[in-house]
Amino acid sequence: MSKSLSMALALVMLIASATVVAAGQTRPIRIGYLQADIHQLACWVALDKGFYQDEGLKVEVAGVFKAGPEEMSAFIAGELDMGYVGEAPATTAVANGAAKVVVLAQVNTEGSAVVVAKHSPIKRVQDLAGRLSAVPGHSTVQDFLLKKALAQAAVPAGKAKVVVIKPPEMIPALRSGQIASFIAWEPYPARAQSSGVGRVLVRSGEIWPDHPCCVLVADQRFLKTRRAEALKMVRAHVRATDFIRRHPEQALAIGVKYTGMDAATVRLAMANVKYTYHISVDGEKQYVRFLAKLGYIKVKDADAFVKRFLHGELLAEVLQK
Repeated sequence: MSKSLSMALALVMLIASATVVAAGQTRPIRIGYLQADIHQLACWVALDKGFYQDEGLKVEVAGVFKAGPEEMSAFIAGELDMGYVGEAPATTAVANGAAKVVVLAQVNTEGSAVVVAKHSPIKRVQDLAGRLSAVPGHSTVQDFLLKKALAQAAVPAGKAKVVVIKPPEMIPALRSGQIASFIAWEPYPARAQSSGVGRVLVRSGEIWPDHPCCVLVADQRFLKTRRAEALKMVRAHVRATDFIRRHPEQALAIGVKYTGMDAATVRLAMANVKYTYHISVDGEKQYVRFLAKLGYIKVKDADAFVKRFLHGELLAEVLQK
């Protein structure tokens, strides 16, 4: 075979391979989720029960992240196609023009808590003034909720000190007295209780009843080029969410598997979470307005932003069938 013919055949194979990948026939859907976040149990259920395979999908876990802003950085770098992530960090990244993702479905509401040491003298949110509290990251749902709780308690801005600590490190920091409190997603509040280290000061549902928390997002380019697969991902998500409600004990076992925590802790955590796929439009508007007020984002028209950011068409299509 001549050198020129060999080069021509290699070029043809390269083009064919690229075409197959572009068509989404070989490259798996790259997804991400937060480490040990019981909010995102639907993702683990879909993986564990084979719901993605049932839809004919190839799914690859391309990242397990310690906080929402980290996951959004992966979207910005083009490393993820879809992911389970907090609504607030996704909103912040999109509003600031850093990431191009849209929300396809809700994942959960509520499910976080402010935790203090078991024998702490802190009895109410007002007592956090002058003390050090930990959040998973700035512009996270938990950061939002802590600020909202402090505002509701009339604690002046700047009176409560805040530090960023990743959730796996929060309980040791509370035990050693490095921090006076932390706010995190489940199962970390439940773990603090079951280990005898902490107690819940206030649950997020008391701060903001039925507040939206985590969402299923998709990269805009992925959605545009592989819409049919995105639709199947949403269908698997709906099926997994319904599975949690219908088979709580099986879902509990999957939660234990993916968090590495004991069943009693995971059960306590799940009791603090509401699993749902219905998108909260009003909740997202509250996020946008509050994040803008804090200076995290600059959005002139909250309603217009929310309309672009929340892409509920696929969910509606799944639910109609």
